[in-house]
Amino acid sequence: MSVSLCIRHRLGNFALDAAFDAPDGGVTALFGPSGAGKTSIVHALAGLMRPSEGRIAVGDEILLDTGQGICLPPERRRTGLVFQDARLFPHMTVRNNLLFGWRRAADPAPAAEITRVTAMLGLEPLLHRKPQSLSGGEKARVALGRALLSSPRLLLLDEPLANLDAARRDEILPWLERLRDETRLPIIYVSHAADELARLADHVVLLENGRVTGQGPASTMLVSRATGASKLGGLVDAVAARTRPDGLTDLVFDGGAFAVPQSLMAGKRLRLRIAAEDIIIALHEPGGLSANNVLAVTVVEVRRDGAVAEVEMRAASTRLMARITAASAERLALAPGQQVYGIVKSVAIDRSISGL
Repeated sequence: MSVSLCIRHRLGNFALDAAFDAPDGGVTALFGPSGAGKTSIVHALAGLMRPSEGRIAVGDEILLDTGQGICLPPERRRTGLVFQDARLFPHMTVRNNLLFGWRRAADPAPAAEITRVTAMLGLEPLLHRKPQSLSGGEKARVALGRALLSSPRLLLLDEPLANLDAARRDEILPWLERLRDETRLPIIYVSHAADELARLADHVVLLENGRVTGQGPASTMLVSRATGASKLGGLVDAVAARTRPDGLTDLVFDGGAFAVPQSLMAGKRLRLRIAAEDIIIALHEPGGLSANNVLAVTVVEVRRDGAVAEVEMRAASTRLMARITAASAERLALAPGQQVYGIVKSVAIDRSISGL
């Protein structure tokens, strides 16, 4: 179910003028600095803010059309909303917090859905506890469960990990990946953390000063200086082909294959996040290397910033960005259209894999 938004609104000195289309299903990330307008867009989608002008549609249903005088109230929009702080009811057990979302749904799901959501988010051991006894990651999972049990057709996650430390963020990210893959609900995910989006996002909308400055697939938008995520050298969706006799598994993608030191089930879908500093460039196909991954690539652009150069390359439709010294770029005489080789160590990929 796709989401279409085009709104204008003024909040004091801040002017919001944003338009984007979120693809059917998957995670669409709103990415930008604080004050860019991300939360205002979420509030407009949820019906917590009425824009002065615009139109919002989810699938075939219009939630807002100021020209036609349409503005559905929040309770009729069927949006599940999760904030930075979990906002659980402190006097209720986890089970009753979950049941609150289920009972208030306009069209409650069958009771079996409670069991399914509880299992999917690993909440069974927590059901009889109260929020004050939960960790930050556990609270976030309960808030997600409550939102899902409200039978939403659109899930809105407004920086759900912002108040968590690194360990708790790492704890909750696999659950968010599972949520994305198993529910297939359209999810609008707000964040200014590029590493979160590299794991979760399918589509990225860049925001700055209330305006959309770019949008497109995560594999393109996050491997770009425009996102401020230039340390990310590649975001590659791949499929495990086979585990070889030498113990390496080939991960096939559009543009080639990477070998990693893991035994993976054939057909398993994975997302590879490659650091820009882990990509080496060679003018000629190298031999006598310990690295297992050598890709034929084409240089698209070379951007110099002081002593550092960012080299954008493509292998078929796969985009890669190497971060090297400007002296190396000069010595290799790198230029757009040049055919070169990108080299990535297997262990660098192995530590950056997440499931799809």
